Amino acid sequence: MRVISGSAKGKRLAAFPGGTIRPTPDRVREALFSILYSRLGPLRGKTVLDLFAGTGAMALEALSRGCRRAILVDQSQQAERIISANLKTCGFEDQAAHIRGDVLQVLPRLKGDGPFDLIFLDPPYGRDMVPKIMKSLFDLKLLAPEGIVCAESARDDAVPETIGELVRFDQRHYGSTSIHFFTRSEPEAETR
Repeated sequence: MRVISGSAKGKRLAAFPGGTIRPTPDRVREALFSILYSRLGPLRGKTVLDLFAGTGAMALEALSRGCRRAILVDQSQQAERIISANLKTCGFEDQAAHIRGDVLQVLPRLKGDGPFDLIFLDPPYGRDMVPKIMKSLFDLKLLAPEGIVCAESARDDAVPETIGELVRFDQRHYGSTSIHFFTRSEPEAETR
């Protein structure tokens, strides 16, 4: 696993041993960031929240591409060590903070740090957590007005098209994984 583009391009990231954690593969991250770029433009100056951060690869990719600040949340002690090592490898220790704890308990504490332009959400599959966490993100006003939530789920997990005022504007499937892109409202139709 490596950083794909930007200032830390090519940096190898530490990963979890074995198959207990499923980091987003390089090719999927590359496709995801292409979609984000087409919607948000350059990421320079944007803020990122990475929930269930694991190795931190999503936030690290965003920082490498110009985001100014990232908060990574994961409850695992092993993730804490890996995230710390990866931040150091990429030189982003001063631009990022890791909070160890349960995501739903940490979110209310982040109100003063938000709103965030980009939120990555990659909870354990098969537990129907995406809708509950997205509702909490919306209720706590953690998403910036033009912000995007990228929620990852198992392909067969049910993720509604709307959650509160958040509307899915795109969805992609990569093998057994689906990535859902949500924003506050549907994108305007193209005029020709």
